[in-house]
Amino acid sequence: RPGILVAVHSEGVVGWGECTPSLGPWYSYETIATAWHILIDFLLPLTAGKTIAHPSDVAALMHPVRGHEMAKAGLENAVWDAYAQQQGKSLSAVLGGTKDRVAVGVSIGIQPTIEGLLARVDKFVAEGYGRIKVKISKDWLVEPLQAIREKYPDILLMADANSDFTLDDVDRLKQIDSLGLLMIEQPLSHDDIADHAILQAQMETPICLDESVHGPASMRSMVALKAGRILNMKVCRVGGLTNALEIHDLAVNANIGMWSGGMLETGIGRATNIHLSSMAGFTLPGDISATDRYYHEDIAEPAFVLNKEDSTMSVPTGVGLGIEVQLDRVEKHRVAYYAA
Repeated sequence: RPGILVAVHSEGVVGWGECTPSLGPWYSYETIATAWHILIDFLLPLTAGKTIAHPSDVAALMHPVRGHEMAKAGLENAVWDAYAQQQGKSLSAVLGGTKDRVAVGVSIGIQPTIEGLLARVDKFVAEGYGRIKVKISKDWLVEPLQAIREKYPDILLMADANSDFTLDDVDRLKQIDSLGLLMIEQPLSHDDIADHAILQAQMETPICLDESVHGPASMRSMVALKAGRILNMKVCRVGGLTNALEIHDLAVNANIGMWSGGMLETGIGRATNIHLSSMAGFTLPGDISATDRYYHEDIAEPAFVLNKEDSTMSVPTGVGLGIEVQLDRVEKHRVAYYAA
């Protein structure tokens, strides 16, 4: 998986952040190429060499650049790591985290057959994951969810629709209300809030917004319109930890459940997600799978492992992110480099 690592050098420490767009504009308009361009040509010139009192000051420095939240998050989160190290605290402590373990689950893509889907669920349940998320579509909706629910009547089960439906599908979507799902994620358009409010009013199953919320302003719209009862927080999608903290407080005040999504991060981004998830507002299991589910060799140690007894991951206790970036591995896989 391609990715961009950002290292911020400040007063004897090195803070790390990860920028996580895809190769193409499939999840958002940002790509590896656009993020590299925005970082080098705009964000670094606005921030490198500046004196700041707190990591939240970085958001103000980057404000002239509109959008490009993933590029901004990679840079700002590195500053947060450096700041936490300078304070001699973990990132969790600096953010106000209250948990030493965070609940996690696993996500399963659309499978060729129901039997194949159940085999995947069996595998992850055996590994200790207590929450299962299943991708769904117009052609893969009720039957797969029914099959899982029949075999696992008590498991935490959610569906991720990846914007495959419209309001014309209300009656079909209401068929899943009887299955006791934890939520249905982003059933309608990736940039929609208003139609989700119309859909939520007609469904018992809680709607979870993902791509629609890309900053505090859209979060306020979600709350005002009652467009969903749950939020998938991806710190990369909302522009960094400063915005994530504001959104966290908005969710808590509105009694909206929250969990951390994932973007196939390395140990750097994964650690950031876990520290953020230690905050009180993260009440639902997140998509933070164990390192070895995706990587034979990560670029940070120690690897993240699942606590099988309670389907959690432990929050690192060292200063900053609490991980050690393995520079020899970074160098082995590096394809480009830039220093401001």
